[in-house]
Amino acid sequence: MPNDLTPELAETLGQRLPGAVTLKVEEGYLREPRGLWKGRAAALVRPSNVDEVARAIRFASAHGLAVQPYGGGTGLVGGQLTNCAPRPILLSLERMNRLRAVHRSENVLIAEGGVILADVHAAAAEHDRLFPLSLASEGSARIGGLLSTNAGGVNVLRYGNARDLCLGIEAVLPDGSIYNGLHRLRKNNTGYDLRNLLIGAEGTLGIITAAALRLFPRPARHGAALMVVPGPEAALELLAMAQNRGGVSAFELISGEGMRFLGQAGLPVRQPFGEIPDWCVLIDIALENEAGDPQALLENLFLAGSGAGLTDDGVIAQNTGQRAELWKLRESIPEANRRIGAILSNDISLPLSCIGAFLGEAGVMVAKEGPFRINAFGHLGDGNLHYNIFPPEGETRDAYMPAAPMLRKSIDALVVSLGGSFSAEHGIGRAKVEVLERHGDPAALAAMRAIKTALDPRGIMNPGAVLRRG
Repeated sequence: MPNDLTPELAETLGQRLPGAVTLKVEEGYLREPRGLWKGRAAALVRPSNVDEVARAIRFASAHGLAVQPYGGGTGLVGGQLTNCAPRPILLSLERMNRLRAVHRSENVLIAEGGVILADVHAAAAEHDRLFPLSLASEGSARIGGLLSTNAGGVNVLRYGNARDLCLGIEAVLPDGSIYNGLHRLRKNNTGYDLRNLLIGAEGTLGIITAAALRLFPRPARHGAALMVVPGPEAALELLAMAQNRGGVSAFELISGEGMRFLGQAGLPVRQPFGEIPDWCVLIDIALENEAGDPQALLENLFLAGSGAGLTDDGVIAQNTGQRAELWKLRESIPEANRRIGAILSNDISLPLSCIGAFLGEAGVMVAKEGPFRINAFGHLGDGNLHYNIFPPEGETRDAYMPAAPMLRKSIDALVVSLGGSFSAEHGIGRAKVEVLERHGDPAALAAMRAIKTALDPRGIMNPGAVLRRG
């Protein structure tokens, strides 16, 4: 069990890190985006370089003080805050926000852990390159946190998760030593892959202070379309048809309930259809060849899909402004969900062929528990759905919250029975520790605990996240 930060220790910590330690932690650091949890902290440490991070961690290790890593604060499973005693040291990399280098000929950008994702996008664009990790929180999410949670987003279908976009990392381990693994190599088989161990570990095995990120050629032309589909099975057939034609960067499933929520939440989003369909898909195309015509490709896809009975209506963006409008619709759905107020949010992934079965069985299961509304949407191309459950229209969620634990258990069990994952891209944090214990592979859990004990014997790094406190 970690120790308390006493006034004497706090004074010493401030002396060792001049200008980096604040004892009064602002409220903004202690809440998560949906307001579901509040955290607590004994101090805020904002180091400006990797040596200061190492100094802070060595101090915490020597005195058995818990360290709570903090990125952009955008996590949705409670990995960035804790309300357990003793209060931790909150360690934020926001001052480590430098772009150290861009190696254009290598397609590599080196960024510190506190760099905001949108700034990486801008830096890559300046060199006519693309960093394809894209998600709704890119204006505040930071590289260290994105890698620590192995973030996904809308372009996983084409480019992979955050792990796939990182060549090497620099990190501070729980004893305060610095792991100098900031390689720019595509091939490096020199022992255990510590990079991939730390990526996705949610700050429980160390703090990622910098990363060598993969860049890609910037697409010459883009296109997007919103196509109505009879259901998820038809959407998957349309996905296969689109992939056979090439250029697909994203393929997002959107439910009619989600589109109705946009209006009910009062969001300024233009609805492209007179009558809201039950299901539609947002298809984004990126072509590297100037001669390619994404609009023609999407028109041909619509004609082929229509002939196969996979779609009967759609909107194809004619310019960048219309493409942005279609994406605004998709990216506004999480905010609409927040305003409506879900009783339960599920971040799941499934084998593509099992998605239809899941939606059918889960819908029946939820209906047996009450007159709930379901907004199922997400990254259909990589099997990642956000399956969110809401109270009936006009009613608040408080009266229905007692049903949430049973619904969660039933949905998690159904997902696992179909070979899926109950945590697709948001991580385990503290919200899903019990679920991991219930459904995780015993051998994997034993190995994880052994690794945690070996690297962090005092249990100071993000205690209670991913694995229950010992």
